[in-house]
Amino acid sequence: MSATTTIRKSEILADDVLLQLEEAMQSAECISLAMDESTDVTDNAQLLVYVRFFHKQNKEICEDLLGVRALETHTRGEDIYDAVKEMLIKRGIDPKKVISVTTDGAPAMVGREKGAVTRMKEDNPDLIAYHCIIHQTVLCASLKEEFHEVMSTMIKIINFLRASSSHQHRLLKDFLREVEANANDLLLHNNVRWLSKGNTLARFWSIRNEIKMFLQQLRSQRATQFLMFLQDEHNMDMLAFLVDITAHLNELNLKLQGPNNLISDLMAAVRSFQKKLEIFKVDLQEECTHFPTVKEQIQEDRDKLLYTDFIDKLMRNFSQRFDGFTLGKHLLLLIQNPYLIREVREFSKEATQTFKWAHPGSLQLQLTDLQADVALGEHFEASDPATFWQQIVPEAAYPDLTKVALHTLTMFGSTYNCESAFSVMNNIKNKHRSRLTNEHLHMCMRMALTTFKPRFKLLTEQSHAHFSH
Repeated sequence: MSATTTIRKSEILADDVLLQLEEAMQSAECISLAMDESTDVTDNAQLLVYVRFFHKQNKEICEDLLGVRALETHTRGEDIYDAVKEMLIKRGIDPKKVISVTTDGAPAMVGREKGAVTRMKEDNPDLIAYHCIIHQTVLCASLKEEFHEVMSTMIKIINFLRASSSHQHRLLKDFLREVEANANDLLLHNNVRWLSKGNTLARFWSIRNEIKMFLQQLRSQRATQFLMFLQDEHNMDMLAFLVDITAHLNELNLKLQGPNNLISDLMAAVRSFQKKLEIFKVDLQEECTHFPTVKEQIQEDRDKLLYTDFIDKLMRNFSQRFDGFTLGKHLLLLIQNPYLIREVREFSKEATQTFKWAHPGSLQLQLTDLQADVALGEHFEASDPATFWQQIVPEAAYPDLTKVALHTLTMFGSTYNCESAFSVMNNIKNKHRSRLTNEHLHMCMRMALTTFKPRFKLLTEQSHAHFSH
């Protein structure tokens, strides 16, 4: 096939999956959005919007790419707002149908006066907006003061050994292979990647002694300075603590990542980590069961106040960001296990605060009826929460309760899908395909990211053969 024919057929497939998405969205009672903005390989700003809704025909929650829009000049809040509104109107979606929006918390997104979310709330005052849960956990763990200095120096050492000279990098790898180290290279730190910090530190720690030996062989002033840093016990104590605490933070981050996650599950993981922090604080002062690297490095008679203070700050940061989360604990518990809700009135209060249309009286009675239904309780034990609310609970018997549950299930917990889609974008439009137009880039991204499958049989029936003369 010619290049023109290939493009035309790709456009037909992309249009078909987009049509399926539009049909499914229009039958949905409500939708939620996740938005983020990034730049492609040619520095063009690309706004990416994901949509999440209850697919009535399939009886399941659907996440898909609503659209990608190139922001030609500015990336202001009004530019993002105009782009999102245009996407919704083009897909035949009333802006008031959007019940929630999740962003990365950037000023252009959430600015008080001209942020995109602020403008969207003018169209829909009941819109629920919140900061991506993953982004918030990363911000909670930002390093300050001494720990920031240690991390900065570590990055400088790694860049010196890996990135300052290709010849020196080859010598390092040969040396690590020669001494049979636990790893044959260092990992570069990338501040954009959520797990990078922990993985970089863990790799460095596993070959720290070999790195010291290698630095001793280098006859340069910088190598001597870095060697002195690694020979300082206080610096290595802090590095050991950073290795362990970033490993715990990475574990939390991995639980929060992934498509189709429920916001209730994400918040449950955050609440669990907050309780773990209390355990970590006590453990640091005793056996260091949860800090094996600290236990290996720091002797019992050494002061650990600096590290317990760090845990205290983490606890305060998590508390400040998540204690007042938009969705209350009883509303989230409705999704996880409605049979564990004991304070029915408190649940109805949270539901009506979040969803203005909800009626407290009917919610209280329907929840009481649901908890008394033994058959439904058995179904709940045998299924996952999402399936229970989407396919098992009869809407006719519990109309208000299922509506609240499905609205909550529809909400995004993070912008993970957007972040993953940007990785796909960079694979499609790379330095070898930098001349790819925005139109064709967006078409390729839709085909790569959609959950819908092209209806080949229908498309074949609609196509017409063109015979050459």
